[in-house]
Amino acid sequence: MKTLIRNATVITLDEQDHILDGSDVAVQDGLILAVGDAPEGFAPDESIEGSEHVLIPGLYNAHAHIAMTLERGWAEDLPFDRWLNEKIWVAESALEKEDVYWGAALACCEMIRAGVVGFADHYFWMNQVAKAAQGSGMKANLAWCLFGGTVPEVGGVSLDDIKRFVGDWNGAAGGRIRCSMGPHSPYMCSGSFLQECADAAREAGVGVHLHVSESQDQVDNSLEAHGKTPPAYLADLGIFDLPATAAHCIAATDAAIEILAAKGVNVAHAPKTYMKLAMGMAPLPKLLDAGVNVALASDGPASNSDINLLETLRLTGLVHKNALGKPEALPTTQILRLGTQAGVKALGFDAGGVIVPGQPADLILLDTRAPHWFPRHDLAAGVVYTSHPGDVSHVMVGGKWLLRDGELLTLDEERIRYEAERRAFRMVGTEVGRMRDYAA
Repeated sequence: MKTLIRNATVITLDEQDHILDGSDVAVQDGLILAVGDAPEGFAPDESIEGSEHVLIPGLYNAHAHIAMTLERGWAEDLPFDRWLNEKIWVAESALEKEDVYWGAALACCEMIRAGVVGFADHYFWMNQVAKAAQGSGMKANLAWCLFGGTVPEVGGVSLDDIKRFVGDWNGAAGGRIRCSMGPHSPYMCSGSFLQECADAAREAGVGVHLHVSESQDQVDNSLEAHGKTPPAYLADLGIFDLPATAAHCIAATDAAIEILAAKGVNVAHAPKTYMKLAMGMAPLPKLLDAGVNVALASDGPASNSDINLLETLRLTGLVHKNALGKPEALPTTQILRLGTQAGVKALGFDAGGVIVPGQPADLILLDTRAPHWFPRHDLAAGVVYTSHPGDVSHVMVGGKWLLRDGELLTLDEERIRYEAERRAFRMVGTEVGRMRDYAA
């Protein structure tokens, strides 16, 4: 399939931060063939008019629990311990395998409409998330969460079951789906189980994705139990000798940040969840200054409320500029890289996040004709600070359209909305009679 996108403003995110006005982008065989002018003799199968649109690399969500769309709005205005114990775990006690598929499919619809082309997920019944990702056309890195016997495993799965899942799905969907081992955290899993997960990941040739240093209490408890911070403890266990994503690191110490940088650990940063649950804020500037690859994330919709990486771009800039007292901190193209190139790396893909020839054609177009874009002085700033999901008109992954002129092409959105809400109400014991029948 050959596609020509004509007359767009292209934010390349290349090393020189080129922004090209009125530029054409030619796509062939899933790759970007040319940027600027189409090659002589290029005969596209289709042409897309990109005037008054911004073309940027697709966004990546580096840590989520996407099937928790089913719990969106169910646990509001509660402190974290009550949010988790009285609401989330109660609802998840009724979670069924098929629920995860519909909750994940709903999230895929939402992410595509917000310009997200890839996500890293950490949840249960991940074969169901894999099916949703496969059908959606998105890229994904999937980690099946395990507690290692400290609490009953959801669905009664074992480490051997997860090894089979990784063997079945890693590299599936033409390489769009990758897998990681997903022990929950060093505070929920024993050291021996974490080492078992590391051994399994090494054997399968995959990485590890887990929660790290989410609170000062976790750090204090780790120091008391092991004499080490969570990153130091995980490093000594060999977890960080593998490709690893550490979600959150809100309470990471300076010494822990040095370990994360030295070991090449990816850190997933989800500022909206931290603010909504009053958890504090991860030290993003220190992480970046140390050379840590920090990728933006939504976390779960039960805490974030949505999966809108465009909003995460904006919050990242606003929160840290204000905290530092430096409006010049985190320039817009740096923030865009956290939402694109850093996510590509965190998910373990070899290329992407930049619009230059030879790179994967994972692209999004944003329509800049709405009033909130005007006057259009700085379109990169517009993407970060003014854009909304409703501006996303086209989404392409590997040269294939997932969203075209605002129409979702890969998923049955109406059926998914109906099934997801029906199952969500069952989980929390709400009368089905409250539901709207979207099929009517």
